[in-house]
Amino acid sequence: MMSSNLLDIRRPSPHVAEVWLNRPALRNAFNSEVIAELARCFGALSADSGLRAVVLAAHGKAFCAGADLNWMRAMADYSWAENQTDAMALADMLWAIRSCPVPVIGRVQGDAFAGGVGLVALCDIVVAADTAHFCLSEAKLGLLPATIGPYVVQAIGERAAQRYFTTAERFNAAEAQRLGLVHEVCPPEALDAQVQALLAALLANGPVSVRANKRLVRDLAAQPLVGPQAAALRAETARLIADIRCSPEGREGVQAFLDKREPAWRAAPSSPT
Repeated sequence: MMSSNLLDIRRPSPHVAEVWLNRPALRNAFNSEVIAELARCFGALSADSGLRAVVLAAHGKAFCAGADLNWMRAMADYSWAENQTDAMALADMLWAIRSCPVPVIGRVQGDAFAGGVGLVALCDIVVAADTAHFCLSEAKLGLLPATIGPYVVQAIGERAAQRYFTTAERFNAAEAQRLGLVHEVCPPEALDAQVQALLAALLANGPVSVRANKRLVRDLAAQPLVGPQAAALRAETARLIADIRCSPEGREGVQAFLDKREPAWRAAPSSPT
């Protein structure tokens, strides 16, 4: 997978990929080319069976400022059908990131506005600089954050979304952490150490198990705990545990614990850097 002038794609180890937004002069804003490249990139990464984690990051002062102004000028003259096609490409790109089977760590070094907040919400784990700000700014332009909306509402909840979708207020990293959009907040100079610590934690765990755990959270989030579907949920979760206990990785992990030794996947760890 090659880098471009839009994305800087790195493989610091066979198990880790880094995807850097690479338009710092334009505050890493989206246009149709960036959207297409992100979709292709995450499609390829999702097909990599050896991958165990992805870091989504950005060069420059801003993480992502949302839509590129030139792209917005072009959209002003689009027909409804052209706007729908354009928006569908964005929705498909967001889904490509969301569907990545391994954990995606967001490294947010600067401001994330509009679609940039969507990118943050797509990440499974987010570390942000304490100087970063966030804004769902679409209402200022008479628009709405529709394509990113499902992911942002899931990340921050309905009540917070009602406020920030409609007021388009800026909020800081501490508030983003309180809302659940961000997991860790640190000084900018500590970002890389925090990301590396998370990568080390992920790489210490069973690779099949990590993928299964990510999928499990997504599957369970939408399931009711009571009602007619509850019995099916109990049966499905029991099946999942039985499956993974009987899998090669599950058997190795439990046996290694009982033998007081390192499991096979940790015996000769690859450095994440």
